[in-house]
Amino acid sequence: MVKVEDAVIARLETHGSRFEVLVDPQAVQDLKDGKSVDLTDKLALEQVFKDAKKGDKISEEHLEKTFHTRNLAEIAKQIVLKGEVQVTTEQRHQLQEAKLRQIVATIARNAMNPQTGAPHPPARIEAAMTEAKYHVDPFKSVDSQVQEVLAKLRPLLPIRLDVVKVRIRLPAQHYPRVIGEVKGLGRLLEEQWLGDGSWSGTVEIPAGVQTELYEKLSARTKGTAETALVK
Repeated sequence: MVKVEDAVIARLETHGSRFEVLVDPQAVQDLKDGKSVDLTDKLALEQVFKDAKKGDKISEEHLEKTFHTRNLAEIAKQIVLKGEVQVTTEQRHQLQEAKLRQIVATIARNAMNPQTGAPHPPARIEAAMTEAKYHVDPFKSVDSQVQEVLAKLRPLLPIRLDVVKVRIRLPAQHYPRVIGEVKGLGRLLEEQWLGDGSWSGTVEIPAGVQTELYEKLSARTKGTAETALVK
């Protein structure tokens, strides 16, 4: 359970009343990002308030009349999703930093420079966001902000969300330790065992993970893996 001093206030005004809960800010972010979150242990206090700062509580009867349930976690979820979130300056800064990292990581993983076919390093993406003066919304989903960021970055960087296909050839002895990681990075489109005993496969991956794929293959196979981009 989150501490009161670390919680944020989620507030919903509806049916002529105000409803507030003290909730874990990370849980709020996850819910706003569309993730499935059980708020049962994410509330600082197991209560819905008229005014959380004053401690004015709302009766269960009034909650049931408004939300058609007495389930506190479900009521809190509705308040978070339909209402607004009150945060301190420090909390907002911390949440913005966390969301910034998520946005940058998502773009770095899925985007590339269409002129070179190579991914953009996270530092370059973040620097371009700063130059574009993009302000991260801590409670807006990563996916929606990624599209906004890309629109801002295109005048500054050659960048495009894309996937690439990579053909891989491995000596048979390295297959068991490599195949799991290959599938973890993308989608295996086809595979076959060749006449010389080696394995060959084609994987579709986000454009930004090419370097990660090549580095892992090189490390796991001691440089014996062969790769080629499929046009």
